[in-house]
Amino acid sequence: MSKSSQTPAVVLKSLMDEYQLSNLSLSKRITLSPSMVNQLVSGQSKLTIPVVLRLAKFFGKPPAFWLDLQRKMLLEEANGDKKLQSILKGIPKAQKPAAKPKSGAVKAKPKSLSEKRKKAAKTPGAKSASRTRKSK
Repeated sequence: MSKSSQTPAVVLKSLMDEYQLSNLSLSKRITLSPSMVNQLVSGQSKLTIPVVLRLAKFFGKPPAFWLDLQRKMLLEEANGDKKLQSILKGIPKAQKPAAKPKSGAVKAKPKSLSEKRKKAAKTPGAKSASRTRKSK
C-alpha cells in the first residue's frame, strides 16, 4: 500500500484531530468499543457496514465515502500481493459456449380445428371430423 494514499485510518485520525476527539470520546459518541476505535485509528481493523454507518452519521459524510476508502485500500493491498497476482495470471477469461445449431426440422405451428377436420376428411378410411346429429 502506498504511503500517500488515504486509508480509512488516516482519514478517521484526521477528522478526529479536526473535531478534537480522543479515541475514547469518539467511541462513546458512536457507541463503539474503545478497543475497536483504537484498532480503526491504527489501521488494524477494516471498516464494517455498522461502523461505516456510525461514522457517516457522526461526521456527516455519506457511507459511500467510507466504503470507497475501504475499497481502495483493499484493492491496493491485493495489487501488492505477489502470490495473488501469480494466481490471477493463471486464471483464463470466461468464454461463452458457441451457439449450438438447431437440429431437425422447424416445428410447424399447431393446426386449427378446421384444418384438422379438412385433413381428416382427405385421409382415406378416416372417420369424418364433422359433427353429425343422431336422429331419434
